Amino acid sequence: MGDPPILTTAALTESGMSDNDIRRATRAGDLVRLGRGMFLHRSDVEALGEVGVHRVRARHLGRQLSAGTVLSHVSAASLHGLDLWKASLEHVHVSRPPHRHGRMTSQIHVHPTEVGDDVVLLDGLPVTSVARTVVDLARTLPRDQAVVVGDSALRLYPDAAADLLRVLAGSGHRHGLAKARAVVPFLDGRSESAGESLSRLRIAEAGLPRPILQYEIVGGNGRRYRVDFFWENGIVGEFDGRIKYSAPRDVFDEKLRQDAIRDAGYEVVRWTWAELERFDVVAERLRQAARRAAKLTR
Repeated sequence: MGDPPILTTAALTESGMSDNDIRRATRAGDLVRLGRGMFLHRSDVEALGEVGVHRVRARHLGRQLSAGTVLSHVSAASLHGLDLWKASLEHVHVSRPPHRHGRMTSQIHVHPTEVGDDVVLLDGLPVTSVARTVVDLARTLPRDQAVVVGDSALRLYPDAAADLLRVLAGSGHRHGLAKARAVVPFLDGRSESAGESLSRLRIAEAGLPRPILQYEIVGGNGRRYRVDFFWENGIVGEFDGRIKYSAPRDVFDEKLRQDAIRDAGYEVVRWTWAELERFDVVAERLRQAARRAAKLTR
C-alpha cells in the first residue's frame, strides 16, 4: 500500500470543508499542517513517521519543480528507502545547475550543482541516483548520519558499490569531499540497522580490531546462530536495538540464545542504544573480554 497523498487546501475545499473547518480541524489535531496549503490526517502522520512524512512532502513538491531540477540529498534518500538517522528533514532538498532559474519556496533547500547523468526516475520524479545521494550526504551530513545512510544503501542496493567510487572520483572539488572520501570506503552493507552501523563506527573510533559482521557460529546446544560482530579471538558483540521486549517469551528465548553461545566457549558482550552514547564503557568491556579469552588460550 502506497503513501497517502498530501491534502491541499483546494482538495479539502472541494471535499466540502470551509476555511473555518480546516482551521478547526488543524487546531483539534485532526489535520496536521505540513506547510503552506499542505495537510495530512493525524493518523497518516503517526503511521508514516518523520521520514515517511518527508517522503510524502518530497513527492508533492517534486511534482512542481522546473525542468532540470532534481530531488536530492535527504529527500532522495527518503525516496530510495535509505535509513535516515537524526538527519534534519525540515526542508525538501533539490539540486539544479547553478545557471538555472526557477521559482523556489521557503520549504525547499536548493543546492546549485551539476548532477550530470546520476539521475533516476522514481514515481515519475527525477531523483539523484543512490550513489550520488550517498556521496552528497557523505559530504554534507555528520559522519554518524552519513555512515547510517551509506550502509543502508549498500544493504538495499549492493550493485551501487562500484558507482559510489565512480561518483566520488568525479566529484571534482565539491565542498566536503574530504569527508566523503573518509566515509565511502568505510561503508558496509552487512550492517542490518542504524544501530549496527553506529556500533561499527564506534568500534573503529575506539581503536578496536575490525570485527567480522553477521558471522555464523555453533552454540553449545548444536544450533547455529548469526551474531552481529565477531572477533577471531572468540569475542561476540551483540547490539540490542529493542527498547523493550514485546513478550516474556522473547526474553526467555534471548537468554537461551546467549547461554548457548557462551556454553560454546565464546565471550559475549552486549550493548544498547543508550550505551552507544557512552561507548567507552562498551569498548572497555570488549577489551576485558579479549583479555579473558587470551588467558584461556595460553
